[in-house]
Amino acid sequence: MPDSAPVSTNGYRGRFAPSPTGSLHLGSLLAAVASYADARAHRGVWLVRLEDLDRPREVPGAADDILRTLYAFGFRWDEPVVFQRDRTHAYQAALDRLTALGLTYPCGCSRAEIARLGPPGIDGPIYPGTCRGGLPHGRHPRTIRCRTDTQRIDFSDRIQGMQSQVVGDSIGDFVLRRADGIHAYQLAVIIDDAWQRVTHVVRGADLLLSTPRQILLQQALGLPQPDYAHVPLLVDDAGRKLSKSLAAAPVDPSSPLAVLKRVWTLLGQEPPRSDCSLSAFWQQAIARWRIERVPASSMLHFQLERTERHDQYQVG
Repeated sequence: MPDSAPVSTNGYRGRFAPSPTGSLHLGSLLAAVASYADARAHRGVWLVRLEDLDRPREVPGAADDILRTLYAFGFRWDEPVVFQRDRTHAYQAALDRLTALGLTYPCGCSRAEIARLGPPGIDGPIYPGTCRGGLPHGRHPRTIRCRTDTQRIDFSDRIQGMQSQVVGDSIGDFVLRRADGIHAYQLAVIIDDAWQRVTHVVRGADLLLSTPRQILLQQALGLPQPDYAHVPLLVDDAGRKLSKSLAAAPVDPSSPLAVLKRVWTLLGQEPPRSDCSLSAFWQQAIARWRIERVPASSMLHFQLERTERHDQYQVG
């Protein structure tokens, strides 16, 4: 278990929550750096949570590899790592509570049907409400959905500014438990954030559109709403997300300082001294962190340089 950094009891609790579907890549590192720097600049607690609910997509050994890489890059977490696979009872209890409130219903529609019948929304096709009034004859339940309405969700993002979304109009009734029995990310993440008393969430802008759904669930369950900040998503020159790009190759834990300095620059921060050590980098970075300098953009373009190892890349 890593050494804990000195923290105060000012109430700030942040977290980094990667999914072990592969090694830590550059986009995940950017979110981790921003999350860690913001927590430490506030002399707060910083946690790591492995979001490993989606077992079919999990890569064996990826969780341990992510933790080793974070440690090699100088990250130190303050409490034991939490694994979502150990928390399914909590997600089911929350789902039962939502059902008791009349906010869920079973759905027998397949993804292909929704794609064919649902109008386009901001995050894929909008669920057309086929099963909202009850399962049609001959249908069997596949998923459990959250019943939405015309309530508008407004929140202020510390990087992206004011955000507003009517979940029912933009997304539709969304899934809380998948056809394979796995609880959906939108439900699990808000239950874990509340349980871990997370006060500040700093994460990638690919999750910005999900935040209103999470706030809606927080409000329904009477859970506290953290302060949100979404850092830009890294894309390559072709505009591809890291998961669809060569940049998804793992960052090199044997040479962390050069990568950290480049990530720090991408976050719009004042560069540290060129000759600093890893520990000195973090000391300077935490002292100089200003979240208002992070670009208020949903995407950042970058170029890559191949390293001597063919399976790893650094930012160029």
